Amino acid sequence: MSKQNFGLVGQARDELVKRFLGRKNTQAPSPEGLQAATAGYPEIPESFYRFDRFPGYEKLLVPQAAARRFGIENPFFKMHEGAAGATTQIEGRSFINFSSYNYLGLSSHPRVNKAAKDAIERYGTSASASRLVAGERPVQRELEEALADCYGVEDCIVFVSGHATNVTTIGYLFGSKDLVIHDSLIHNSVIEGIQLSGATRRAFPHNDTTALDAILNDIRGQFERVLIVVEGLYSMDGDIPDLPRFVDIKQRHKAFLMVDEAHSFGVLGAGGMGIREHFGLPGKAVDIWMGTLSKSLAGCGGYIAGERALVEHLKYAAPGFVYSVGMSPPLAAAALEALTIIRHEPERTHRLRERAGRFLELAREKGIDTGLSQGYAVIPAIIGSSLKATRAAQQLFARGINVQPIIHPAVEERAARLRFFVSCMHSEEQISAAVDALATVL
Repeated sequence: MSKQNFGLVGQARDELVKRFLGRKNTQAPSPEGLQAATAGYPEIPESFYRFDRFPGYEKLLVPQAAARRFGIENPFFKMHEGAAGATTQIEGRSFINFSSYNYLGLSSHPRVNKAAKDAIERYGTSASASRLVAGERPVQRELEEALADCYGVEDCIVFVSGHATNVTTIGYLFGSKDLVIHDSLIHNSVIEGIQLSGATRRAFPHNDTTALDAILNDIRGQFERVLIVVEGLYSMDGDIPDLPRFVDIKQRHKAFLMVDEAHSFGVLGAGGMGIREHFGLPGKAVDIWMGTLSKSLAGCGGYIAGERALVEHLKYAAPGFVYSVGMSPPLAAAALEALTIIRHEPERTHRLRERAGRFLELAREKGIDTGLSQGYAVIPAIIGSSLKATRAAQQLFARGINVQPIIHPAVEERAARLRFFVSCMHSEEQISAAVDALATVL
C-alpha cells in the first residue's frame, strides 16, 4: 500500500514527477568509484544498476512528497501498540478500529494465546525446516485434519503464507496449455500465480456467471485444463458469488473450480464454516478450497483443502511447500484453537453479521455509497477520489476512528474508498458513532 498515488493521476502526477526528480538529481551522490566502475559501459543507464534509480522507486517518492504538500499524512504503516481488534492503541491514543481482519475477535483471545504459548514450550518457535525434510509436528497435522473436516473433504495442506498459497498452488498445478479464468475483482495472489504458471489468463465481469458461461462456450476447447477462480467474500466490495451457479458451470464445461475463502471462512454460514455452509453445498462440489489463517483463524498462513490426490500432489511437489519451512507450531496451535472456538461458539459469527448489517443499514440511511456490499463484515464507503478518500481517513483518525483508504492504483480512481472491516467485538454504539462521523466528514 505504500505505492499509492495519494490522489495524483495523469498529467498532474507526471508534471510533479518531472519537477521533483529534477531537484532530486541535483542531490544524488556521484562517487568517483561508481564512475570508474561503469566507465566501460557508458551506454548502461543508472536505472539498470542503482536501486535509487529504479523507475518504480522514483514514482513511489513523488506521491509521498505531493501528499505532504497537500497537508496529508501517510495513512499507512501506523504503529499499533497492542492487539488490534474493535479498538486499538496508536501513539498512546485509543481508536475505534476498522482496519483489522480480526472478524471474530479471536486474535489475542486468552485460549488462543495459551495454545500458542503451550506450543512454544513443547515445540519451540519454529519448525526449522520444510516438513518434507524435517518431519511433522502433531499440531500441524491436527490443524489440517480439522480444516478438512470443516469442508467435508479428504485432506488439507497448510502453507506459511496466504498469498503464497495461491501463488504456489496455481503456479504449480497449471501450465502453458491451460486456461485460468477468474472474476475481474480477484485478489493479486491469484494473478501472480497465473503469471507464474504460464497459463492463459482471462477475466470475466464481476460475479457475472452468464458472461463466464459464454466465454467458456467459445474457448473451452482450445485448452487442456481450465480453472475457474472466485472469492467467497470479496474483500474490497463485501459481496459474495452465486456459488451454486459457478458449480453448475464448472461441471458442464469440465473445469476445475477454486474458491478463495480468505474473508468468508468464519463469516458466512450458520456456524461460520464459510460459503459452502452458506449455500448448503457438499465439500466435493468445489475442487480447490483455499483459505487463510490470518483473518477469523487468528494465526498466519494459508491452506488448500480438497481431495487427497490434490493435497498429496502439492505436499510432494509444489515448490512453495517443498522448499519452504513448515508452519510455525505456535501459529498452527493458535489457528487450531481459534477453529475450535468458532465451531463451539457460532454466536460470534451471528453477532458479526448483526453488527455488519447494522453498519450497512445506517450508512445507506445517511446516503453513503456502500457499493456492492451485502453486509458481511466488509463495508466500503466509495468516495470516487483518492485525494478525498485519504483526507477523509485523516479526518476520521483525528476523531478517534482508524480506517484505511483504498486508492489508485489498488482500485480505479473513480472507485477510491474507505474500507471498513467490522468485528463481532464492535458495540452498537461504536458502529453508530463511526457512521455518524463518516457522514459528517463526507
